[in-house]
Amino acid sequence: MALGSNFYGVVSFGPLTEEIIATVKRLQLTTSNGTLTYVPPLPTLPFDLIVEILCRLPVKLLVQLRCLCKSFYSLISDPKFARKHLCLSIKRRRYILSSINDSNKLLFFDSPIPSTSSFTLTQLNHPFTSENNGYPKPLSLSSCDGILCFVFDDNSTILWNPSIRKFKLLPPLKNPMKSVICSSSFGYDHFNENYKVIAITFSKGKGNEVNVHALGTDSWRTIEDYPCPHPIYRPGVLVSGAVNWMVYDASSSSSVIVSLDLEKESYQKFSHPYLENDYYSNLGLVEGCLCIFAHWKMLFDVWIMNEYGNKESWTRLYSCVPFTVDRGLHLRPNALYISKDNQLLMDFYEFNSNKSMFVDYDLKNGTLKSFEIQNIDRWVDPEVYIESLISPCY
Repeated sequence: MALGSNFYGVVSFGPLTEEIIATVKRLQLTTSNGTLTYVPPLPTLPFDLIVEILCRLPVKLLVQLRCLCKSFYSLISDPKFARKHLCLSIKRRRYILSSINDSNKLLFFDSPIPSTSSFTLTQLNHPFTSENNGYPKPLSLSSCDGILCFVFDDNSTILWNPSIRKFKLLPPLKNPMKSVICSSSFGYDHFNENYKVIAITFSKGKGNEVNVHALGTDSWRTIEDYPCPHPIYRPGVLVSGAVNWMVYDASSSSSVIVSLDLEKESYQKFSHPYLENDYYSNLGLVEGCLCIFAHWKMLFDVWIMNEYGNKESWTRLYSCVPFTVDRGLHLRPNALYISKDNQLLMDFYEFNSNKSMFVDYDLKNGTLKSFEIQNIDRWVDPEVYIESLISPCY
């Protein structure tokens, strides 16, 4: 049997079994005398080392490697491997934003957090279907461990991991009052090792009703009503196994932080640092700690709670003055992300050009970089999320 020039090519040998192919690959054709010489196989890596290597790779590559062989498919599809990979992928942060175009079509765009002054978002194929040539509009977006939780204006709730292209439509929320879901939050219950969706609906005379859906179940449960009489429109911030909201407390005539423990499904209130009356503030997350972004005229402060639940641990992390008015920029009250190297990513609207943009503010030296969003004129508030292999399909 004459060997072709492509010695390792299967076509040169006809139909061969995997065992024969593996054996042939261990042979080497010498050019001196035409004889075949046995070459010892390359040393194999210990399984634990293979796991350590794979769990440091980006999701896109792992999805491709999963199709390489059965052993890789089994390993990469293992929920334990997905959680190990998640712990090492917290630096792979991306943001996603949704937009409605002139044809009333729902679009989603995604990008890594940029390092240049200009970039173009990538449009994503999404699982949301349309009826009667119209799409439901997203009202609320939250994320946890790479899974995005959407609530639409038709009261449908969908979990979607765009990194692995898997989604799950949750059962409809039984809503005899026909009230609209004002806010939805998504988080992980570490004690029960499960994800939960918190949906808050508001109706006049009844206030805020709270329902919980645990992944793997087919229904919602009603829990104790939310301890605030006013509608809640923003998703909560997940910290230390609890979802947190900044709300107005009529009894104290000031704002307070309301926390819902995902394990106990009970509430508590705690105060925030003193903020000027004219401050507009919202909650965020910095290095796993609860923080407050407080905006007032030209001022922008960042407060961090170093020990969760301890009101004495509030510390003003930064007090900065990002120039906005003189550049025709209007700061939306939603700071997106603070990196380890003190870069604050914010969402701006430029009056002069009628365009939205991101601004990266260096908290150390006070410099600003703007990132123009190309091909998009308007969007819904973006969300920063982490690449992960976690599936919403429990």
